Amino acid sequence: MVCSRCELGLVSSRLAGDRFANGGTAGVEASTIRVLVAEDYEPWRRFVLSTLHKFSGLQVVCEVADGLEAVQKATELRPDLILLDIGLPTLSGIEAARQIRECTPSSKIIFLTEDRSPEAAEEALRLGASGYVVKSDAGGELLSALNAVLEGKRFTSSSLADYAPGDEGRPADRPRDSVIELTRAHRAEIASRHDVTFYSDDQRFLNELAQFVAGALKSGSSAVIAATDSHLTGLLSRLRIQDVNIGAAIEQRRYIAVDAAHTLSTFMVNSMPDRGLFMKTFGNLVHSAAKASKSGNSHVSVFGECMHLICTEGNAEAAIRMEEFGSELTRTHDADVLCGYLTGHSHPGMESHIYQRICVAHSSVHSW
Repeated sequence: MVCSRCELGLVSSRLAGDRFANGGTAGVEASTIRVLVAEDYEPWRRFVLSTLHKFSGLQVVCEVADGLEAVQKATELRPDLILLDIGLPTLSGIEAARQIRECTPSSKIIFLTEDRSPEAAEEALRLGASGYVVKSDAGGELLSALNAVLEGKRFTSSSLADYAPGDEGRPADRPRDSVIELTRAHRAEIASRHDVTFYSDDQRFLNELAQFVAGALKSGSSAVIAATDSHLTGLLSRLRIQDVNIGAAIEQRRYIAVDAAHTLSTFMVNSMPDRGLFMKTFGNLVHSAAKASKSGNSHVSVFGECMHLICTEGNAEAAIRMEEFGSELTRTHDADVLCGYLTGHSHPGMESHIYQRICVAHSSVHSW
């Protein structure tokens, strides 16, 4: 998408640098804040736009889908505020921000990204970004981030431990150079994760999934895969060429692969998932895989496409209910859960509000 909403000449407000420098919100109400959105995933971009429309003082002057174009349009339009993804094609969001700071230093930047690593947040803030919002937190935090930044403050997602939405973007009583160590310590306390990946390229998805499974098996733990038949076949062929004895893992039942459609049928009742049956089905699979783990490593990595299958049938509420059950599974078992959703023109049912709710249900959001 190439700047499909540029509105050159329609806004006559003064640059935001003066307004931000003055602090407060009086200037925001007096004139329009001009915004550039740089995001390559269309459903997420629609969610961002719908959120921005709730903020009466903002006007989106341009949308772009890659980092290089973000730099070009920022130089041309000099927007007051830029919402910038990190994982952009052509030019990463970090490098784009570095160039944008040079060509239009008065533009405020809020990173809106799925990357929740403390290193990425540190780099973003070091470059002078005013905000860093993790996409899975955006449903409840994007408006707060906008308010904070427009008031001249800095904002960082609450899911990044010990970052606080204050003027310095850090805890009031801790030095900023301790943020990475504090965040790592916090993440180490999280026993299990429930993540989601959105993908549009089947081959890349299978390559990444093979790495995910191979990593678990090489560490001595186990893996449970509930996927479509074609994905199970493609995954197995890739695992056979990995540096892992997949044949032995299958025989030991450290690698358990089941058909997603059949698995769905074991816990769906009247078009909705039954919690007891869901926990029994996946609980038994995880328990069996954990028992087979080597060297006392009973951790299990789980990948599932059941939610995606039911979502493509138009039953998004059932998919979201299953995501809640998936989170419960990580709390009751020593397991990480990764869910996969195919996106793109062949599956147009992923409306922005559904995408948002799915993101919020997970610890982290990825794009393969």
